[in-house]
Amino acid sequence: LCQECGQFHLLLDNHLYNFQEEVDDELICHICLQPLLQPMDTPCGHTYCFKCLENFMQEYSFCPMDRKKLSFQQCHKSSLLVRNLLDKLVVLCPFQEECQQTMQRCELEAHLHNRCPGFKKYKSELQRKKSPISKGKEDAPARGETHPPRDAEVPAGGSSLVAESSGAAVVALGTAEPGLVNPAFEETEEDLPHRTSLVAETTTIEIHREDPEEELGMRIVGGKDTPLGNIVVQEVLRDSVVAADGRIAPGDHILEVNGVNISSVTHCQAVSFLRHPGPVLHLLVLQEKGFSSKSAQQDATAANREVIHVTLVKRDRSEPLGIKLIRKTDEAGIFILDLLEGGLAAKNGKLSRNDRVLSINGQDLRQGTPEAAAQIIQSTESRVNFVILRQPGVQLPEAAEDGSTSSSTSSSSSSSTGGSPVHPRRRLDHNHYRRRSNFQKEKTVAIKKEPKESLGITIGGGRDNKNKLPIYVTSVQPIGCLFRDGRIKRGDVLLSINGIDLTHLNYYEAVSALKSNAASHSVTLKALEIISLNCPEPSLDIREQGFSWSPLWITWLGLPSSLHFCQDIVLTKGNLESWGFSIVGGFEESKGNQPFFIKTIVPGTPAFRDRKLRCGDEIVAVNGVPAIGMSNSELIPMLKEQRNRVTLTVVSWPGSLV
Repeated sequence: LCQECGQFHLLLDNHLYNFQEEVDDELICHICLQPLLQPMDTPCGHTYCFKCLENFMQEYSFCPMDRKKLSFQQCHKSSLLVRNLLDKLVVLCPFQEECQQTMQRCELEAHLHNRCPGFKKYKSELQRKKSPISKGKEDAPARGETHPPRDAEVPAGGSSLVAESSGAAVVALGTAEPGLVNPAFEETEEDLPHRTSLVAETTTIEIHREDPEEELGMRIVGGKDTPLGNIVVQEVLRDSVVAADGRIAPGDHILEVNGVNISSVTHCQAVSFLRHPGPVLHLLVLQEKGFSSKSAQQDATAANREVIHVTLVKRDRSEPLGIKLIRKTDEAGIFILDLLEGGLAAKNGKLSRNDRVLSINGQDLRQGTPEAAAQIIQSTESRVNFVILRQPGVQLPEAAEDGSTSSSTSSSSSSSTGGSPVHPRRRLDHNHYRRRSNFQKEKTVAIKKEPKESLGITIGGGRDNKNKLPIYVTSVQPIGCLFRDGRIKRGDVLLSINGIDLTHLNYYEAVSALKSNAASHSVTLKALEIISLNCPEPSLDIREQGFSWSPLWITWLGLPSSLHFCQDIVLTKGNLESWGFSIVGGFEESKGNQPFFIKTIVPGTPAFRDRKLRCGDEIVAVNGVPAIGMSNSELIPMLKEQRNRVTLTVVSWPGSLV
């Protein structure tokens, strides 16, 4: 919560105010469409907020209004008269439930700290929430390096992950790691000894927040309701809590939040878990560490595998888990042959036939025996922590029906690098994954208004945006004709105003089009309304109420293809390199067509060094050949055929902010 304006907004954003009356257009910033803050005048006679102009000038060298050449150094503070007029604008106290006072804008900060009962109540609640931090810090020396026991409640269907283990579980995966497109070496005899292994590591990370409600500052993609399966970090924002900690990076998979398994939850559920306020956040993450030199071994035959953590809790030491373990003649390690009906493992539902056991309670069993595993299990008093490697779709015959639900990434479609049947190219159908659109309702809103009456909305997106988004509504202000009309809502994608197409405009062009057309007696807006049938947006999260609001990542997946902005990314590599990214998705008999997504980007590879691809990006085409309708086993060979250069056509959607 901002201590000056009493509202939630990003640290670098302007303050937010609730004005009692509509503000004269002459006092409005033509960048943010809000009353000016710290007004700055340009030599060409226009006035903008200091922060708005500063941010704009970092990318452009012209005035937003008339596009005349401009540098920030040429601009200066507005006159004292203008600043005084702005300071005297009457605003409402943001804590309307406890305080109905009005005051001049310049008096709001003093009112909050000295007279406002609502702000006083907020501060006392904040202090109460902070108190456990102090207590924890006092007790820290007595605990040493160990974590306090956590009895976090695990939701139905979720299992607690390995959070107590202080040693990170290091797993060496083959080059064909989940869907990994890795033609690093041709399949020749002389190259086989030089194969490398992909190393992934699980780490427990504690994030401390002085303000329990402060956002973490990262964007996430994925969820069990998408082909990505796991929750993946797409971006870490500068100057955020997570950035200051420095241990979480784009591409990390978040497996657990405060003792709760989120490796098999929907995208919206994961957002809710990560947005939940608290002074300390315990995260279990899987981090790619890149390729390590290693002679070819049995692990390198694994394709499309996923590291999964499962904890079973015994009532006493003698209680059996109900698991049959075996060794295979053609592959090292221990595998689950069967789960006994009614047993603890079967009731838990997270282990599956043919899972390979990598470790139990932190003890490495990659080269172990069933007898060694049984001894560890029998000697454990209560919690048995499994780290397993799973290959979706490779189940024993009698377990084939369980393949769709047994894995957190079972919705992923991926194939081995050789020997898989290639499905014939299929005609596109209208039940395509993407076409089950969240944007169900196109609407036309025609309203009559006074010429000086503003629309009363703020917008985001624009084709100059990093993600090339269409224009969407970020807020509908209590003043203005659209709030009174009630049909335009936050999240609506604006298609046109009075017949002027908005879908190809950048942000500033859209602002100009909206302002110029709002000056008429009648306005006709065409918009797409977001209807999220399976993913209601977390409505209680007050941090999402400000101008920094944007739709959840999963919402953009339903955007009609006519509004996609595709970009070409060209990757180049040497003969002995991998492209360095993994893909999931594609056509499956049981699920139909699904988009292809970038799931992981491996450190030190061409995709990583290029820095244009991001986890969650959708691959639309490879070298101009459309990917829609292909199976995973069709697309992977196509990528493998590209020896030194490939052009990926992708659509990039911003991850959900947590």
